[in-house]
Amino acid sequence: MSERHYHAGEGYSLKNRFRGYLPVVVDVETGGFNPGTDALLEVCAVLVEQDERGQLALGQAYSTHVQPFEGANLDPKSLRVNGIDPWHPLRAARKEADALEFLFKPIRAAVKAHGCTRAILVGHNAHFDLSFINAAVERSGVKRNPFHLFSSFDTVSLSGLVYGQTVLARAAHAAGIAWDASEAHSAVYDTKQTARLFCQIVNRWESLHLNNGD
Repeated sequence: MSERHYHAGEGYSLKNRFRGYLPVVVDVETGGFNPGTDALLEVCAVLVEQDERGQLALGQAYSTHVQPFEGANLDPKSLRVNGIDPWHPLRAARKEADALEFLFKPIRAAVKAHGCTRAILVGHNAHFDLSFINAAVERSGVKRNPFHLFSSFDTVSLSGLVYGQTVLARAAHAAGIAWDASEAHSAVYDTKQTARLFCQIVNRWESLHLNNGD
């Protein structure tokens, strides 16, 4: 570990921690599994911060409901799982372009504030979330997507390595993170739980190296 220094206060900031990328935890709820044809219905993004001890911690959360794009597929099976009624009159959903700008604006600001070059999406099955974000960006023509287009951090792989679990609820349980099954499949809840899992795994890894003197 000669090239990494984990001590807070020694120039080890978020911009140095992940090669200039700022981790942002994202979860999407959708009307199916195909990002090109199925509706994006809900998105949440949680910023990752660093405390005075150099530990990762949850930052501000931003979430929005999304209107199905014109011609979008809505699989009844997916809607039963996430419990979303896309046409509920009180849903206050934004159009895709507006929803993306609502999320991207604070992410861009955080990237700039931390001196990072881009955001990198953190997710549980991160490719799924990133593929829906990228598809929505392409459809809506939104400029300045803050996320790396194909790189991501996947807590499925990380929790499989650390805890021997790949299902989010089981990984959270193994990590000692409380889990409320009645709240699951809400983008806000799943994103915050994924963020807690990611921060705990990174903090645990770094504390092990500090304790071992590496």
